[in-house]
Amino acid sequence: MNLHHLFAGTGDRTVRYALSGAGGGFARTLLAQTPRIGRLAPAVLCDRDVERLRRMLVELGYPADRLAVCADAAEVARAAEHGYVALVVDGALLPAAPWDILVEATGSPADGYAMAREALTGGRHVAMVSKEVDSVAGLHLADLARDNGVVYTTADGDQPANLIALVTWAELLGLDIVAIGKSSEYDLVFDPATGSVTQLDTTVPAPELAALLGLGSDVRATLAARAAAVGALPTGATADYCEMAVVATSTGFRPDVERLHYPVARIAELADVYSLREDGGVLHRSGAVDVFSALRLPDEASFAGGVFVVVRTGDPVTWDTLRGKGHVVSRDGRYAAVYLPYHLMGVETPVSLLSAVLHGRPSGGTDPRAHAVLAGRAERDLPAGTVLDMGGHHHDVTGVQAVLLRDEDAPADAAPLYLAAHATLGRDVPAGALITLGDLAEPDADLLHAWTSGRASRATGTTPAPHASR
Repeated sequence: MNLHHLFAGTGDRTVRYALSGAGGGFARTLLAQTPRIGRLAPAVLCDRDVERLRRMLVELGYPADRLAVCADAAEVARAAEHGYVALVVDGALLPAAPWDILVEATGSPADGYAMAREALTGGRHVAMVSKEVDSVAGLHLADLARDNGVVYTTADGDQPANLIALVTWAELLGLDIVAIGKSSEYDLVFDPATGSVTQLDTTVPAPELAALLGLGSDVRATLAARAAAVGALPTGATADYCEMAVVATSTGFRPDVERLHYPVARIAELADVYSLREDGGVLHRSGAVDVFSALRLPDEASFAGGVFVVVRTGDPVTWDTLRGKGHVVSRDGRYAAVYLPYHLMGVETPVSLLSAVLHGRPSGGTDPRAHAVLAGRAERDLPAGTVLDMGGHHHDVTGVQAVLLRDEDAPADAAPLYLAAHATLGRDVPAGALITLGDLAEPDADLLHAWTSGRASRATGTTPAPHASR
């Protein structure tokens, strides 16, 4: 589609955005791209370290004399009136400036939810980058957007939105989708010269991989051998599970197994790997959402951040033609993989912002539902009084293994992982047990309401009574 046609006829209006978590990596990519787009501008930016944020903006080419650090609502309003970009520490100051859409990128479940709720109930759109917020409160926020006549959307450039776009493209074309998913964040790069494999900045010996670069006759046996060969490297980032929870909500595709399969696979193998078990693959059933670890050689292109769909091929002549053009088709010809091997983070997000504001159209699912639950199992015995701290690059919850449960497999009292984050356990949780709402002593009341309200609404088709924030 020619995107110039999509936005033709929308006039010369400048779309103005607020941005929370403005000092983060995703935010920087959006702020770096914004000056290149004539009809998009930041209005107010929120971050805990506004001086660092200010330095970053100057580094990106924003005029220093057009940046105003503001301490209260009156200062924000004055900055906006004079055409300055307001910089604030407190997210409660965001509404003091005029803007069209909030880009929520804090990664904080409670703070992000509060800012998104305030925006939606105030009649302003929200583009949700914080998957942690969406995995708990996304359904409720979608209800608030509907009730207030605004848009709640995922953000183009991030993997959930990219995958939703690829899935809906395949559905529009009538393709028979078997599985969808993404790669883990970092490739596994095998160097035959040294017999080692590197993931980001960690290198470990894995000489066995030299004999495992092909799938062989037994796909699952090869995958098991590869997994053993790279066993010293971490598998299964919490962020992966969270992103696939967001995708499940928007698409209806659900996990095949709660820990996901995480096969160590090459791009050309995806159609064979994500076939049904009776056809030699890993899937117990169709309709799966999953994550794989991309295995490649040093001179091969990366898949880190990419997304894929695997489909049944149908007409063999058509897909034999496509195989000849370089497309990934399984060895038996029954399955094919279509993929985008990249995500551009905030560089691509302006498409979502313009679409939401100028067309009232989201990038996410049209009818989100509670198809899966991002939950957690105790990795060890966790005594009462344990604080479930959240931290690190992937926002892991200390002592808890993320799992993605199909809705019918999730107990009614299963605690969403990012509602449990930062909470204190009110009772002992043995190793391997699912953390439940009853295990949490005084969970965040607003997040708990958002979780229960959103699921109730989407299950029954009714909207619960509004909740007064505490």
